[in-house]
Amino acid sequence: MSDTFVKVATVADLVPGESLEVEVDGTSVCLALTEDGSLYALRNNCSHEDFPLTEGAIEDGTIECAWHGARFDLATGEALSLPAIRPVKTYEVRVDGDDILVATD
Repeated sequence: MSDTFVKVATVADLVPGESLEVEVDGTSVCLALTEDGSLYALRNNCSHEDFPLTEGAIEDGTIECAWHGARFDLATGEALSLPAIRPVKTYEVRVDGDDILVATD
């Protein structure tokens, strides 16, 4: 667990069922808000091909890469379907009032 968090967005910036690209220490991060209100942060690159996950669809706690259809678990980053076999990095995320904070490395 990291002790350092940075503000990347506000609660008003996200819509349930959608994602938002933010930057953490020079790295593109996908913030994803599920329909049930759960908030996740993961590296914004599919591990199969370098394509932004923010372009994909969120469904049932997963995000699908829009390019080749690989699906990843939002909580763990685990690759759930081919063609991806490697996980994507996840980040700890917190909400402090209206601010969304993501852990730095």
